[in-house]
Amino acid sequence: MTGKAVARRARFGTALIVVAAVMSGCSGDGKGEPAWTAGSSPTESATPAGTPSASAPGTTPGASATGTESASPDATASAWKAFSDSAKNVSFELPQDWIAQSVTPDQGTLPGALKIEVKDAKGSYLATLQTGLPSPTAAPCAEADRKPYVVVSSVPVDLPHREGEGLIAPHVVFRVIQGYRFFGSYGITNVLGGSDGRACALQNIVRGPEGKGDVSFGDLTALKTFATDEKVAPAKAFDTLDLASKYVNEGSEFANVQRMLMSLKIKS
Repeated sequence: MTGKAVARRARFGTALIVVAAVMSGCSGDGKGEPAWTAGSSPTESATPAGTPSASAPGTTPGASATGTESASPDATASAWKAFSDSAKNVSFELPQDWIAQSVTPDQGTLPGALKIEVKDAKGSYLATLQTGLPSPTAAPCAEADRKPYVVVSSVPVDLPHREGEGLIAPHVVFRVIQGYRFFGSYGITNVLGGSDGRACALQNIVRGPEGKGDVSFGDLTALKTFATDEKVAPAKAFDTLDLASKYVNEGSEFANVQRMLMSLKIKS
């Protein structure tokens, strides 16, 4: 699906479509009301993995979510441009007044790796595209450290990817994990999160085909909870799930970011 196609998407339903892909933070098409969820098969209804804030209207502990159509904002930028690296290995669309700049790839990336930072018209950071990333080693995750997370938005995206255990089809997602606040992040992923709606970290990574390296395009490569003395940015922080839902469903920033992420093309 192209970025332009996303901008033309029909408005989505009042409840988030929740299936087992929520294990990775990928629930189904579109956006909707937040709900703590868990699942174990693509056809299984979701059950709560935690208790959401009372300020998230329409979310009922113990109720499964169904997919009906609901309003969501279209990308609001009036003019868009295309970015491509010099070798034309990657390309994506972004609003005309946003800035895409190639920077030096991180150490340890594969030969030919790219790192491209995207900022808005005021120079504020929005996202980084990285290719040729080495696959991260799974960090230990003690049961006591696993936190409930929720998928606020999840839309399939067509990208080259590896298949195998713990991997699914790529999605563009916005997910929230519960700490002393609700921390949110957007990106592309095909990596499973927690099988029961709880995780230590949620990876914004698409595992690439063998020998190609992994790809990340989002504000963070991984979302986790933060300590009170840690810097949260560029992750988002919300006092309630309702505010996270409003950021996704009512604001222009995420609508434009989502279209940008959806427009990503990578030469196989």
